[in-house]
Amino acid sequence: MPVNSFENYPMSWKPDKQSLKRPYYQFIALQLEHDIMNGFLAPSTKLPPQRELADYLDLNFTTITRAYKICEVKGLIYAITGSGTFVAPNAAHSITISTDKTANYIDLGFVASFEQTNTIVTEAIQKVVNKNYLDQLLNYNDPTGIPHQKAAALNWMEAFGIKATQDNVAIVSGTQNALTLALASLFEPGNRIATDFYTFSNFIELAKMLHIQLIPIPGDQFGMMPDELEKQCSQLNIHGIFLMPSCSNPTTVMISDLRKHELASIIRKYRLILIEDDIHAFLTAGILFDYQQPMYNLVPEQSVYLCGTSKSICSGLRVAYMVFGDALRKKISHGIFNINVKTSSLDVEVITELILSGKAHEIVQQKKQLAETVNDLYSSYFPLNTSGHPLCFYRWLPIHGHSNGVNLEADLKKLGIRVFHSDRFLSGHASSEKYLRIALSSTYSIDELNTGLKVLSQYLDNQKKC
Repeated sequence: MPVNSFENYPMSWKPDKQSLKRPYYQFIALQLEHDIMNGFLAPSTKLPPQRELADYLDLNFTTITRAYKICEVKGLIYAITGSGTFVAPNAAHSITISTDKTANYIDLGFVASFEQTNTIVTEAIQKVVNKNYLDQLLNYNDPTGIPHQKAAALNWMEAFGIKATQDNVAIVSGTQNALTLALASLFEPGNRIATDFYTFSNFIELAKMLHIQLIPIPGDQFGMMPDELEKQCSQLNIHGIFLMPSCSNPTTVMISDLRKHELASIIRKYRLILIEDDIHAFLTAGILFDYQQPMYNLVPEQSVYLCGTSKSICSGLRVAYMVFGDALRKKISHGIFNINVKTSSLDVEVITELILSGKAHEIVQQKKQLAETVNDLYSSYFPLNTSGHPLCFYRWLPIHGHSNGVNLEADLKKLGIRVFHSDRFLSGHASSEKYLRIALSSTYSIDELNTGLKVLSQYLDNQKKC
């Protein structure tokens, strides 16, 4: 090992050489994780080059490479070819989004589902309770779903263009559960999944828990850019891709039909497993934009299509449909049997009753009307920010001069509103562009939403003047 000359050399991170223990790569990885999680290394800090750190510690270069790799898989750091390695923006804190601790705030953060329609759901519950086969809904049978419930699922998804059989459908406990099943069943720790640069924050946290590395891919107004995906696939061993084609969360981008075909070609070429979360397809299918068909139809043998009903029908029942190709059926079934055991058939029966009675479509129409109203209200405060789906349950608002998302969210909480900064949705490295995701479907009334948007608008106007 070389005798180093780094004692007084400025480095962003200097682990204690005297405390090094074997195996060195594990010790360095643990030390790096400790310093990130305890705030000694700030988000986006550029770490020492691997060779420089190896020289400083009198260790082999590959030792540092292995240590960095461990932390990269855990989502603590990320690398940019030609630029270096950096601390991940959200490495030290959870970005999971929930409804916790919102009692004193106007909630413009968590995206709920216009709960005003739940009176229709309670009527369906009463009908289910009175059915003569109620006791059959309380057992362990049919762990992937009772046949007539699967038939209703396919009926519901037919409007979105899904072409599948009951053998290729499983009913699970909500979209988040479906994502967990897909990741745990089809991927291994250390695998890489391509995602949009900004993506669903709970998916980011789930990948971090399962030690799956996310590879951020830039996009435009039509969705993820095919040439950027191709570039990363040619350089890295990428195993899968996660897309939200309808009202992508958080950006509201709609993936065009042409873009779907372009991405599907790359998915086939590199044999990627596609996880297609199409939870907002009900807002789009058959009426607006360029929604021709789901990507599942283009690459069925490599796809898992997720259709949650929490936004379209009822959030509290936690029901989602998974559609998958024959090649993936065995692994997904194995995951369901070992993770879920059984999704509540009673909850699923309520959704089934709503679908078969036509009441689900009535709920959707009411939610679309409410979505139109709140989007019009939003546009009255932010008239220059109307891109994306006009019925989306949230908006992606560009902001300027706010470099710290945590501080901005804290400032707005002091004013009585909760919003989420774009830093929460970063799948990889930081960005100079900043946004707020504004939920429009979670307040108790239109008047409350109006108050929240007014406070937000005034705050941002004041920030511009400072």
